[in-house]
Amino acid sequence: MAFAAHATAAVIGINTPAPEVSVTRLGEVTEADRAAWSAYILKSEQKMAFDRATLAAELQAGEVAPPPPTAGSGKMALNKDAAWYATSEARAMADTIVSFQTPSGGWSKNQDRTKPPRLKGQRYSNNAETMTVGTGSFDEPRDRFWTFVGSLDNDATTTEMRFLGKVQAQLPGAEGDVYRASIIKGVNYLLMAQYPNGGWPQNYPLEGGFHDGITFNDNAVAKAADILEDVAEGHADFAFVPADLRQKAGVASARAVKIILDSQVVVNGKKTVWPQQVDALTLKPISARNYEPRSLASAESSDVLLFLMRQSNPSPELKAAVHTGVQWLKDHAIYDVAFTSVSPEEGRKLIAKSGAGPIWSRNYDIKTGKPIFGDWSKFIHNDVNEISKGRRNGYSWYDNSPQKAIDAYPAWKAAHP
Repeated sequence: MAFAAHATAAVIGINTPAPEVSVTRLGEVTEADRAAWSAYILKSEQKMAFDRATLAAELQAGEVAPPPPTAGSGKMALNKDAAWYATSEARAMADTIVSFQTPSGGWSKNQDRTKPPRLKGQRYSNNAETMTVGTGSFDEPRDRFWTFVGSLDNDATTTEMRFLGKVQAQLPGAEGDVYRASIIKGVNYLLMAQYPNGGWPQNYPLEGGFHDGITFNDNAVAKAADILEDVAEGHADFAFVPADLRQKAGVASARAVKIILDSQVVVNGKKTVWPQQVDALTLKPISARNYEPRSLASAESSDVLLFLMRQSNPSPELKAAVHTGVQWLKDHAIYDVAFTSVSPEEGRKLIAKSGAGPIWSRNYDIKTGKPIFGDWSKFIHNDVNEISKGRRNGYSWYDNSPQKAIDAYPAWKAAHP
């Protein structure tokens, strides 16, 4: 797909909010599945109450809670030499990670794990009190004092588990037991958070809104399934996990494969790729934040494809999903264009650049297959240069991440004719 400027830049739609998972919607699933969904929703509500009550019990009556943690990079490097994970620096980070694990077993996002451990009564998630409320933002939390308390967003939970796995591997004795126990609690959290149909929400316990969607965004589903597959296969960092739990992890990962295949978007009878998220009950593509419309998502689809290509003994359906997904990415690659800084005042814009590419738009319209771009206003544009400067520069509207799936495809195809 060669770059060509739009003859007329235009607003082509308006984003609408995603539905949440609730008992009032269970008429949208088959009667046979309603009991499982009802039990899941009830368990989520119970876990939310459990997490809240456990935190409240840490303080005496009238005692003031410490300030919540501030947002920051996690700094949980997973690519250092194995020996580093036995150092005091890594151990200190691991201790902080364990301290911020929620009672239900997950972790919140965007926290600097080089900071000290959580204090008694300190919240598990970051300060969200500064968020503007009452504006109709899709991202507005129901409770600014309790949001993302257990999440897969921004690689949360799976990264903490992988970091702890590397630390415990260097501590085979009793001193590593606390980290192994935390990982097992994390595995059980992922099993508990998995929907009856095999997907995962962005946040668990459920928080409503788009957070309840089966989330391919930030590769939440792929990374949850991937780590469970590592557990099931006895990866060195998780070899200590008991056999019965490893078996459950394998079943959960296989269920994730099925929901991934079922969520691949079909347009005019032809399989394409995956959206950033789908409604957990209907598997229809849904929106997320104001500027994240229903769409076909190139970056997320790349990681989904890599996860599918990892599967041994792929079924004909899985093979077809990979073939069609990779072909769609190839067909929608964009050449002779760059999304780059043009000036300190404007920041990044899409410009013509001979020989550049391939790159891909983050979002493509489901019907037309053309790039689309959202804004805080909820308007959907067909030209990234026409959205607000702040939003244009604050999101990865174009990148080349799908290339990694395309590069992996030839060897996979040869191995699975």
